[in-house]
This record gives sequence, structure tokens and C-alpha cells, in this order.
Amino acid sequence: MLDIGLLVRVHVDALIVAQNHMGVCDAIRRIAPVGKLAAMSAPHLPKVAGIDPEVPVSTHTSAPLTEVPGPPGAFIQDRLAGWVSDLTTLHELTERLAGTSTLDDALNELLRAGAALVGARRGLLVLEPAHEQAHEPARGEGPSATLGLGLSHAELGLLETVPRAATALGRVLDGLPGTADGVASPDLLGEQDLDPRHREAATRLGYAASYALPLASEAAGRLGAALWLYDEPAEPAQKQRHLAGLYARYATEHLARLIELERARADVAAVAEELLPSRLPRISGVQLAARHRTGPRGGGDWYDALPLPDRTLGLAVGSVGGSGPSAMAAMGRLRASLRAYAVMEGEDPVAVLSDLELLLRLTEPARTATALFAYCEPAARKVVLAGAGHTPPLVLGERRCEFVETTLSAPLGMLACWEAPSVEFSPAPGETVLLYTDGLLRRTGDPMDRAFARLHSAAASVPKAGRHDPAAVADHVLRTMLPDGLDRSDSAEDVVILAAHFD
Repeated sequence: MLDIGLLVRVHVDALIVAQNHMGVCDAIRRIAPVGKLAAMSAPHLPKVAGIDPEVPVSTHTSAPLTEVPGPPGAFIQDRLAGWVSDLTTLHELTERLAGTSTLDDALNELLRAGAALVGARRGLLVLEPAHEQAHEPARGEGPSATLGLGLSHAELGLLETVPRAATALGRVLDGLPGTADGVASPDLLGEQDLDPRHREAATRLGYAASYALPLASEAAGRLGAALWLYDEPAEPAQKQRHLAGLYARYATEHLARLIELERARADVAAVAEELLPSRLPRISGVQLAARHRTGPRGGGDWYDALPLPDRTLGLAVGSVGGSGPSAMAAMGRLRASLRAYAVMEGEDPVAVLSDLELLLRLTEPARTATALFAYCEPAARKVVLAGAGHTPPLVLGERRCEFVETTLSAPLGMLACWEAPSVEFSPAPGETVLLYTDGLLRRTGDPMDRAFARLHSAAASVPKAGRHDPAAVADHVLRTMLPDGLDRSDSAEDVVILAAHFD
């Protein structure tokens, strides 16, 4: 039996590995066959009897090797290192994309990552999701967006003047044949049949090549397309296209989930708005303004303003515990019940909240709520209010900015019988009474005592020119308390502000 050397076995194993990863033909081309060792093809040894005949070498036997070629391990290691590097880059980019929670953030991240993958500096993304289901016509096509990377609004407008069919982006958006794997335009200005308006836009914006890629997958369908621009004639290599395609398919699935989330939030906000007053009443001697935002899951914060007999006014704010559709439904029932009790006995806020507490305890014993009801006589500038576990109102005027002293009481549904004294105060001419829910305080992320201090400071900093406008007061307080805006999706809290300015 022949003893095959270790070097031969290593070469055979390397050949098998290369065949598995590169394909048989490619491996054979890249790895030279290893010949037999010299010991295997050497002449026979001389006979022991002293006769030393010449033993010719067979013509069917390979010639002895003078040197053994080096193993292909370095080549395979380079290939593996390249694959690992590509996978690591793709993993990092998809992780960053998965960390986005809003559609705008995801679109911006997609544009930046795609530009890095294809080696471009600028880009453009168009989102045009459409429902293919015939049973969903009322929901529309979903949110549409046009976003640029390294392009100003004016430059985006210039690109929009180019006919859709004359651009690779437009052909990809329309799903024309041959665009599923992307469309490369390596030398736009060198194309003889380039649309004149496209040539003008490319010349003015200073790009000479482009690469368009669809945002589509089997599960999500076609959501839009992205276009990246090159300053010089160029096109992405095959490996770059492959990585960009993998990333785009993953990004499409992520965008589809965010689009559905945006639609759900829009539906929740629409239902919440329908449960609240469509317009505020007009009462002589008082001006009203309200600001309301529903959390992403739908909450139970509400407000109300209803005219009462003798030109009086009822103001109410409240919050139902929990979130989601059940909390919104409970909020609607609670608000409707309070309106009925206010019409019957609105001049006694304690009686209104007592009836509301009894109704809540009998119909929904597992639910709690906070509420504040104020009975206002604008002509006499008189306000009588009662609160059940709710935040105190704030009075803002030329000479004061202070919280109204209210009695300490438990929320509705927590006591066998709720009753707390009412409070009466008189706002001076030109003062504004600010009612709000604790969602305004909780969205700041500060402890409650610090959040109250921030609210007081925000109200005190309202410019004098805007203190006679309740809408300006509410907007200033919101901007000061929540500088990042009300549309942040990382907070589940509702926000309600009801401002009443007394003439």
C-alpha cells in the first residue's frame, strides 16, 4: 500500500473546500493540480543479488517533481475574509436600520446606507406604497414621500421636472421589465437619446451617472425606489449590486412594517379626534383654544367645552387609565356621560363628578379615571371647579402666573363614594386659565415636581403680545415643554391643553 504524503492530503482538502465555495470550474482554474511525489514515480530499487539492471521509467508515469507548488490556503483565506467583511458590513447596516422606529428615520438611514454600499455621494428616494387588495380602497395608497441625500429642496424640485419615463428612477417605480435587479446608467451625458430636460438637470446638478434600485419584495410588494448619483461616469461593481440588493430587500420589509404602523397610528388619531369636540363653542366674554395629540397606541385623555344655560360655560379635562381601543371607548362613554350630568347640574361641579364616579363604579368597576370640571360665568368672571385626582389648573395674567389651589382627592373609581369640596376663584380681565392632562408633564421625562416647575416657567415666559390669544399661549407652552414636538413616537402619553382667556 502506498503511503500518500501529508502535503497531498492537504491539497485535496483545499481543492474540495474551494469547489464548495467557488464552484468546481472556478476552483480547478485557480488551484493547479498537484503531481505525485518523487518517491511514487522513482525507478525500482536494485536487486539484492548484485545485478543492477536499468529499469526504464514508464511512459504512463508522470515525471518526477523537482518542486512542490505552494498550497492555496492564502487565496481561500482572502476569499473568506472578503465574505466575512461583506457580511459584517451588511449586518451592521441592517442593525442600524432595524433600530429606526419612524418612517422618516428609516428612509434617511436607507439612503445613507445605500450610498455607502454602491459608492455614491448623493441620492434620492421616492416612496409610493399602494394597496393591491381590492377590499382596502378606503385606506388609500399610504404615506408617500420624496427624500433626498445631499440634495436641497430646490434640487429635488428640479429633478421632479424631468419626465418620469425619461429617468431610471421612473422606470423602476413603474416596474418596467428589466428593472427588478436595478438600472445602472454609467454615462448619462454620453447617451445619445437622453431626454433634453434630463440632460439639463444632470448638467446643472453636476452628476454624470446613476444607479436605481427598486424597494420591493415578495411579501411587501413594490413600495418605491431609490436612486444614487455619481459625480463622474461610474457604476457599481457586481458585488456592490449584490449587497445593495440584499439590503434593499430587507429595508423593504422594514419599511412595510413602519408603513402599517403609520396607518394604524393615523386610524387611532382619527378615531380619537372623532370622540372629541369638532369645534369649540363661542361664548361672549371668553375665548377658547385646545391642543390635543393621541399617543401611538391610543389613549384616554380628553377635553370638552359645552355651553350651558344662562350664557355659562362648562370646561372639562380628564384621563382614563390604560391605552388602546378599550381606553378610547371608555373615554368616549365618560365624556358623553359628563356632558349629560353637566347639563342637568353643571353649576355644582361636585355633583357632576359624584354622578360620574357612581356611573364608572357601576358600569366599569375595574377602571379608574381622573377628571376636572369647571363651571364658568364669563360675565361675572367666576369659575367654580372640582377635581378628582387631576392636575390643578394654571392661571396666567399680567400680574400673576400660579397654580389654582385645589383640594386633594382620589381619582374616580378608587373610593366607595367620591366627594371633595369645590374651589371658586375669579380670573382677572385678560387672564388665561390653562387646563391640561398629566400627559403633558409625563412626556417631558422629568419627575413630576420638576415637570410642574417647567410648566410654570413655560407659562410665565409667554410673550406679553401673545397673552391675549389662548391659541398662542397653548402653542408657546407646548413648544417650551416639548421642544422635540408632539409627534414623537417614543412616548405613549396623550397630551391635552384647554385654554380659556377671559376678556
